[in-house]
Amino acid sequence: MQLQTGLYRHYKGQQYRVLGVARHSETEETLVIYQALYGEFGLWVRPLSMFTEAVEVNGERVPRFALVTVENDPLGLQSDPSGESHA
Repeated sequence: MQLQTGLYRHYKGQQYRVLGVARHSETEETLVIYQALYGEFGLWVRPLSMFTEAVEVNGERVPRFALVTVENDPLGLQSDPSGESHA
């Protein structure tokens, strides 16, 4: 399963930036790397299956995280300061 990088809203209302997807070195489990956009702006990891699952809120199934805005290069790895793309 692919996950788009960008801004996501947690079902409780806070926003996060998904930086990418990684693989656990021992179990090879797919993990989502994301950053809180509030408070101390902490970095978090969560299993992809949990990140993309639906949760029940007031009897309704809603996504745990919902995509708000796509960001194709949230870490700025595909361009240099001159503005040239290295994709």
